[in-house]
Amino acid sequence: MSTLLLKRALSGFTLILAISFIAQLLVLPGIDNIARNVLGELASDEQVDQKAVELGLDRPLIVRYGDWLLRATQGDLGRSYFTPQPVTEAIASRLPATLSLVIAVTALTALIAFALGIVAAINRGSVDRILQVLVTVADALPAFVIAIFMATVFAVQLRWLPATGYVPLHESPVGWLASLTLPVIAMTISGVVGVAQHVRSSAITVVKSDYFRTRRSRGLPSRYLLMTTVLRNSATPGMAALAVQVVGLLGASVVIEVVFALPGLGSLAVQAALRSDIPVILGILMTYVVIVVIVNLLVDLLIAWINPKVRMNA
Repeated sequence: MSTLLLKRALSGFTLILAISFIAQLLVLPGIDNIARNVLGELASDEQVDQKAVELGLDRPLIVRYGDWLLRATQGDLGRSYFTPQPVTEAIASRLPATLSLVIAVTALTALIAFALGIVAAINRGSVDRILQVLVTVADALPAFVIAIFMATVFAVQLRWLPATGYVPLHESPVGWLASLTLPVIAMTISGVVGVAQHVRSSAITVVKSDYFRTRRSRGLPSRYLLMTTVLRNSATPGMAALAVQVVGLLGASVVIEVVFALPGLGSLAVQAALRSDIPVILGILMTYVVIVVIVNLLVDLLIAWINPKVRMNA
């Protein structure tokens, strides 16, 4: 297990370095207009050039990247070009809303997807067909369409839940739950589809295997076979699909946070992108990358704990 942990940690560290450098390359074409955007259209060319030097935009890419990387290792992601606020403070103030959203959606997605996939694989027939139709319909609907529909019906018309805003957990657990209910449901409906399909396919393969038939012919209880054979062997592809789904959830959270006016990293990323606030964009991007690396590491460790073959091949 320690060898697997070391390999995954090194792989994650390499990914973070690669993404950070690629991100610097991607923002390079927009650098020429940053100083002008900061000062406004009425600024003279001399003022724009002076501001570019002040922001360090006149230095070569590799020098800027090296300086940014050195400060990042010390926990300093720089300051916003438009406000004096450090990037780390801006991210820290927005991170709770995004983490609450992503963690809740991931937990619900795992629970519902595994239940749907196992039920469809065990029962087949009409149950499987109905679930397939529901999964296809959910897959065809983008998360933001579901979000707008739910906000219109349950918040605006029925007034059951708030349409916008976020209440921190430490201020009011009930308010926190109410503010996240509609965004979480909207994202879960879209996210559960892919994972459920993987679990269903894997569970069907297990149920059709000679190993499963042999164990069932011995008279073992159905619940025991479900937990020890079907669920255990379906967990590996299901968890792998869930890890990939987390990446999609982070992308979808950008739109969902805007729809429900949640003060998370997604809405901050939109504001920073519109203003070409490079330090904030890079800080948010690296935060997302670190979250993805941590989630994948946890999923790999969980899969290795469930499946001894993974530990042996590490």
